[in-house]
Amino acid sequence: FAPRCRVAIDKCFTQRPLLEKTGDRQCVRCFRWQEIAAGEITVLGNETAATATTATFIQEPVLTLKELRVYFNLYRSVTDAVRRRPAAQVKAVDGVNLSLERGQTLGIVGESGSGKTTLARAVIGLATRTGGEVDLLGVNLPPGLKQRPLTIRRRLQYVFQNPEEALNPYLTIGETLRRPFMTLAGKSRAEADTEVPKLLAAVSLPVDYAQRLPNQLSGGEKQRVAIARAFATNPDLLLADEAVSALDVSVQASILNLLHDLQAEHQNSLIFISHDLAVVGYLADQIAVMYVGHLMEIGAADVLFQPPFHPYTEALLSAIPKLDPAAEQKNIRLDGDVASQINLSSGCPFHPRCPRYLGTICQTKTPPWQTTQTGKRIFCHIPLADLETSQVQEEGKV
Repeated sequence: FAPRCRVAIDKCFTQRPLLEKTGDRQCVRCFRWQEIAAGEITVLGNETAATATTATFIQEPVLTLKELRVYFNLYRSVTDAVRRRPAAQVKAVDGVNLSLERGQTLGIVGESGSGKTTLARAVIGLATRTGGEVDLLGVNLPPGLKQRPLTIRRRLQYVFQNPEEALNPYLTIGETLRRPFMTLAGKSRAEADTEVPKLLAAVSLPVDYAQRLPNQLSGGEKQRVAIARAFATNPDLLLADEAVSALDVSVQASILNLLHDLQAEHQNSLIFISHDLAVVGYLADQIAVMYVGHLMEIGAADVLFQPPFHPYTEALLSAIPKLDPAAEQKNIRLDGDVASQINLSSGCPFHPRCPRYLGTICQTKTPPWQTTQTGKRIFCHIPLADLETSQVQEEGKV
């Protein structure tokens, strides 16, 4: 429990405490139980041991993002350098706030270039954030991966989009699955070898696949291996970046079901990134819609598909094919150019393409966050009542 304990000390990470008797009917395995019992320290923040409840600790969000920003400096010409002009910046992620509870799935959806992958890479530490905070179980994480201890790295795992590039072609599947046990969990080679067959069984692959190389597996099987490797350390948070987009539709369904089953069994939290709103809706508990580094809308999956929608979400929903051949398809074509992420001006970033553009206010003023009665939050100037009325009327005409 050391990686998640608020009062862990050095030996908690290197030694195993004995199970000690603390009363007639109670035992505890902790180096500091006497200090806790005496009230000298508390494991529940500002609350005292007498008034705090276990639920307070359990319900702490697994992940919290506070004003997360990731900016990239562009190349500066010699002339700009001589004149001391600052380098232009690409604002890939700009002021994102999110929280994710244990056992929940957050789907992040948006077009290519919306900042989804950059956000995930900032959480995992592969992209250094420019500002804001990333908190894992109440602990503020350093920006870069190399600055984070192994005890933190094993709590965060990543499934990449392309399984071809995610696996070392020169290592057998067994060697690939053995490594996280040895490097992150501190197990011996013999202990790791006993875990490999369990991982393969968990992702519905035969045990003899441990002797195979990646080029002997199909794309779906490689992705199953990548998922097994990510679950090896039983992380608190798993990030899946377009994990099924490179696979056939039939294989996508099996991978989605696999992720759902493993998460339900281990109660991990999951961030699932995709450009396909239908796929995200199948798996997610809540959905966040991103556009050029900003959140446009966020809410529970079951209410996000009900009006009112942000105009960008409305356009994404119109792109989902209807299975009923007799039903008319409402297609919203987004005209105009995608807003530049270089030194973005004030106003709504979606205004150049918005089919419900109001006028100057959309260009000059940052939209407010509005909350619907169902708890969904929308980043838009248009009053929610007006949005819902117009969208319901248009849906009825289709």
